[in-house]
Amino acid sequence: MLSVAIAIALGLLWAGGAAGFAAAAEPPRRVVSYNACADQLLLALADPDQIAALSPYAIDPTVSVLADKARAFKRIDFQAESVIPLDPDLVLVGPQFGLVTRPILRALGFRVVAVDVVNDLAAARAQIRAVAELLGHPERGEAMVTELDAALARLAAAPHPPPSTALLVENGGYTIGPESLAATLMAQAGFTPPPGAPSGFGGIVPLEKLVALRPDFLVMSSVLDQANGQGALYLTHPALRALYPPDRRILLPARYTLCGGPSLVAALDYLTTVVSRLVVER
Repeated sequence: MLSVAIAIALGLLWAGGAAGFAAAAEPPRRVVSYNACADQLLLALADPDQIAALSPYAIDPTVSVLADKARAFKRIDFQAESVIPLDPDLVLVGPQFGLVTRPILRALGFRVVAVDVVNDLAAARAQIRAVAELLGHPERGEAMVTELDAALARLAAAPHPPPSTALLVENGGYTIGPESLAATLMAQAGFTPPPGAPSGFGGIVPLEKLVALRPDFLVMSSVLDQANGQGALYLTHPALRALYPPDRRILLPARYTLCGGPSLVAALDYLTTVVSRLVVER
């Protein structure tokens, strides 16, 4: 029967978009999230009984700082069929969420709102406030913004090593650029890309170029001691091992760089610990 309903919905698909972050007459009572960043905002800002279900990623500690808290809630699959029985009055999705599933949900009458990727602190503050307002708890949004500013102040007050260059490099040599959230976090901690590093959101840096750029620190999202795949051969190359022993490598787990909201507060406190430790080690 669900497949029949979806087929009918596709036939009735209307061209109008979602109402976005405009507040409804009443706060939503049953909210479903399809997105890891929306999961965390929902967990932090909503009442527990407002949460109908979270995304499959919600309990993954590699992408969420609230994975343990998320275990108390139902999780859905990525198909529209998993949402329909829950009858939500709000569905939160990511900006690139399913080209087919999103219009199906809208056509079935569900309110669908996209939670965008944030790349800087201003956008993060605006998103927190917008989602809190959407959920009917604007005061919680203001409280989280206050937490964010307090975390920034703690990082600024912590002892720092001298201004340094750093590059966040992933498997295969993909380097995160200055317009990313990760770069924003690194800049707050006093780390900037070396001259000649990729601009924008980043790009591939051949091993030879990375050696020539020679940033003071190599930033990685996970510890790699052995090559466990083709892409990992780059980060475990003997040249990088020689140039970047453990004391010149900074671990910045992906769960701190994917989303704003509560993960951003956690990321800033994590970096406070990192820079304080670097001062001691140097």
